[in-house]
Amino acid sequence: MRFLSRSEELVLLAVWKLKEDAYCVPIREHLNVLTGKNWSFGSIFDPLDRLEKKGLLWSILTEPAKFRGGRSKRIYRITADGKRALAEMHAMQKAMWAEAPDPEIEPEEA
Repeated sequence: MRFLSRSEELVLLAVWKLKEDAYCVPIREHLNVLTGKNWSFGSIFDPLDRLEKKGLLWSILTEPAKFRGGRSKRIYRITADGKRALAEMHAMQKAMWAEAPDPEIEPEEA
């Protein structure tokens, strides 16, 4: 089993969801909405880089676009290993939560 950090897991899920639109800006926007937190670009690029090195993602550069000032976009795609890693993480989390007490917040004991 491959363990993923929480940020790697969330970024990998965002890439899978966004499909052909999975480049840094939409990934960041998706995570901002999903988590209610403001993700910096660094907090997106670092997990993307690690996931690609682990073989859970791959990327391609698009052709340079005039409207982007001649810059390309790096589009990310999830690999079969990435999907397996997410399935394993999901199964592990379900098993852990099945054994956990009810997460309802209880008052602290004095």
